[in-house]
Amino acid sequence: MSQEKRIHHSGLQHKICSAEDAAKWIKHGDLVGVSGFTGSGYPKAVPGALADRIKQAHSEGEEFQIKVLTGASTGPQMDGVLAEVNGVSYRSSFNTDPKMRERINNGDTTYFDMHLGQVASFYRSGAIGDMDVAIIELSSIRADGTLIASSAVGNNQLWLNSAKKVILEVNSWQPAELEGMHDIWEVTTTYPQEIIPLRNPSDRIGVDYMTVDLDKVVAIVETNSHDRNTPFSPPDDNARMIAGHLMEFLKDEMKEGRIPQEFLPLQSGVGNVANAVMEALSKEDFENLMAYTEVIQDGMLTMLESGKMSVASATSFSLSPDKVQYFNNNIHKFRDKIILRPQEISNHPEIIRRLGCIAMNAAIEIDIFGNVNSTHIMGTRMMNGIGGSGDFARNSKLTIFMTPSLAKNGAISAIVPMVSRVDHASMDVHAVVTEHGLADLRGLSPKQRAELLIEKCAHPNFRPLLREYYNKGLDNGSMYTPHHLKEALSWHERFVDTGSMLPKSN
Repeated sequence: MSQEKRIHHSGLQHKICSAEDAAKWIKHGDLVGVSGFTGSGYPKAVPGALADRIKQAHSEGEEFQIKVLTGASTGPQMDGVLAEVNGVSYRSSFNTDPKMRERINNGDTTYFDMHLGQVASFYRSGAIGDMDVAIIELSSIRADGTLIASSAVGNNQLWLNSAKKVILEVNSWQPAELEGMHDIWEVTTTYPQEIIPLRNPSDRIGVDYMTVDLDKVVAIVETNSHDRNTPFSPPDDNARMIAGHLMEFLKDEMKEGRIPQEFLPLQSGVGNVANAVMEALSKEDFENLMAYTEVIQDGMLTMLESGKMSVASATSFSLSPDKVQYFNNNIHKFRDKIILRPQEISNHPEIIRRLGCIAMNAAIEIDIFGNVNSTHIMGTRMMNGIGGSGDFARNSKLTIFMTPSLAKNGAISAIVPMVSRVDHASMDVHAVVTEHGLADLRGLSPKQRAELLIEKCAHPNFRPLLREYYNKGLDNGSMYTPHHLKEALSWHERFVDTGSMLPKSN
């Protein structure tokens, strides 16, 4: 479909311009709200033109940086190009771009990490000030001036409501058939807040379009550019073993009546382990599975097509290049099975608790008492951010964290004496899975958790060291949570010094 047919409102035609002209509306110090969530639905032309302006300003000795709020991660045409020219002074709420990560970890960009379900309420609190500009990607503009989101909803409607100036990118690469797949419902801003009338992942409670004061629209840029669709590594043996342990656990939970026969909505992170879990679920006897999650990934798309999953509710896609091409070519197969919502709804604790979700997320490291680090490497370097895992971990009926037991070719143990950063407290962690087994931590004391995690989840190379640490804690008189504080983070220190958590003698 041609780009011209994506903008149906005749009164907006005169606002169509180049990305370079659109970028001129953005000034040094502006707070800019950007569409996009997990590499989907982010602007792809204006940020590059803005980066060129910033680079030129810097070469002339002028200050030029902006503050950026997003739904979640974007892509190289947004975060990457702005990081390359050191054009962002402040960034929130989630990032996976390596260049932006480097800026954040080097101290060039101030980064505020937060739960993705709370970004909207944080902005509304006024703590960060007023939004100057919003840059929002769309798949089309209707004749009545209503807007059709592209492959992510995120915080788009809030940014459209809040910004003083709005720049729209209409991307003809995005399927026009996305129209009708969105469900836009806005949380009330007065207290007590209205109950969100959603009782099933398949419920539609809002409208399929977004709105904006057309007088605020200062520029419209036509694009034809793909999302950041990153290839996923195929599930390896460890991922499949993790999935196998998890399947046995879920079947036992159903057998014991703790999961109903009609099952419960699934929330899942992304990556090869997550896809292995989806692959395993598709081979089990579970029927009419549903997803209430943040992102729709490859495995879910396969399950939706096969009928194994009846509906997937999310705020965005996170698909591999092959899978996104297949989706775009066969979108008619999924129109009635996928609902894309604002992230304030997809990640809302009220709904997560009401539905009784099963949350399955990745961890960087887990300590022997069940605390989880999902954001930092060696306690100091931000990896991606907490994302929505906390929204689901605290509020789901069943919360599971998954990780291979080793990293860096065996130099790092994922099960450690003490995590170098606590993102999910042990009270929110029901089960931990590695390729060696699953530890059901529910109802256990810290000592019981430690014993189970060491025996079930730790790699054999590190089990003797973990037992030694645990026993030192007991000898130290720590009979409730047996820590030996002098050595609690010694494994991390050893890795920083030598490149391995293992002592040299090992």
